[in-house]
Amino acid sequence: MAATIAWGRSLRALRSRNYRLFFAGQSVSLIGTWMTRLATSWIVYQLTDSAFLLGLTSFVGQIPAFFVAPIAGVWLDRWNRHRVLVITQILAMVQSLALATLAFTGWINLYWVIGLALFQGLINAFDMPARQAFVIEMIEERADLGNAIALNSSMVNGAKLVGPAIAGVLVATAGVGVCFLIDGISYIAVIWSLLAMRVARAQPRAAQKGALQELAEGWKYVVESPAIRSILLLLALVSVIGMPYTVLMPVVAAEILHGGAHTLGFLMAMSGVGALASAIGLALRRTVIGLGRRIAVSAALFGAGLIVLGLSRSVTISLLLMTITGFGMMQQMAASNTILQTIAADDKRGRVMSFYTLSILGMNPIGSLLAGAVAARIGVPVTMIGAGAICLAGAVWFYWKLPEIRRVIRPIYRELGILPPAVEALTPPEG
Repeated sequence: MAATIAWGRSLRALRSRNYRLFFAGQSVSLIGTWMTRLATSWIVYQLTDSAFLLGLTSFVGQIPAFFVAPIAGVWLDRWNRHRVLVITQILAMVQSLALATLAFTGWINLYWVIGLALFQGLINAFDMPARQAFVIEMIEERADLGNAIALNSSMVNGAKLVGPAIAGVLVATAGVGVCFLIDGISYIAVIWSLLAMRVARAQPRAAQKGALQELAEGWKYVVESPAIRSILLLLALVSVIGMPYTVLMPVVAAEILHGGAHTLGFLMAMSGVGALASAIGLALRRTVIGLGRRIAVSAALFGAGLIVLGLSRSVTISLLLMTITGFGMMQQMAASNTILQTIAADDKRGRVMSFYTLSILGMNPIGSLLAGAVAARIGVPVTMIGAGAICLAGAVWFYWKLPEIRRVIRPIYRELGILPPAVEALTPPEG
């Protein structure tokens, strides 16, 4: 009985019809997305036999978020986010089908792949903050927001395990074009789910100020909130210093652990297992109370995992450590997302989530280039140990800031009914 209750609690966001539709459509589409990611990496390496060009393609696909996401947040606070998501999914479908056409006709080359990667990066710069800001509009009970975000994380990491496995088989037996085609077709599921939603026709907010003025207003709102500012700063630090460790994993697998491609595959799979376990754990939580401390602990866990991973020379120990780093990384991202969406003002949520996108997607490609350059100079193990130490220091700093963060978010929680005064008097200040 207890297991049944816990399972029901972990899926409570699915009570909302719109979110249920979104979850179903995205579950199908994300598998296709991860298939395309693997197929893209394979075709680039097949065309160039260059690790540098692999990294460059990844960089080009992510760097638009650094430049475009902040201004996209301004427009998302003006536009109908539901309509934006329909458009971005259609454009993403066109991008995947274009790759499929090029692959099947034999016209595919590095320039087309990089150009279409840049196109997808521009789409993502709008899609990711729109998707994050729209979650709260899909759920009927605001108390289910944290559960919805945790379910999103579970969905992404589940697809991350399934998609590449399917793609690996298809690339070997049928070619990359089939992966791109399946991905393009899979977008039909999420587009259908969006069109089937019953969404109130919100009138677009009139642009009373210039875009740059509203961007400055959003930046001021973020900077002047100790909670939002601290959460985004820690996210940016971990994204630029810690998360790019995945770029170094081929070297770890081949030169440090003396394995092959299968070793790399197992290492990355264990990271996905840890992230999925983290997301499921968050889905079982009943409240956002305590997530502030969870952010600090998960960042510390991630940093400590990187330090020991840099010291490890054992495949077994490294697999365990990849599970820990994956768990800590996902826990921090999802917990940060939940708090930000809960406390952000409705008229600024698009801009806040665009800065969230910038802190993760925009910083990661810069960190990847930095990690590669530093590792080439001082070696992969020392680079990972140093990155872990910096992330650990960031976690300590965030823990030190928690009392100030709690003073900001507690009144908001109380106003939203998340933390009634009677309950607050009986619970410790976890933040």
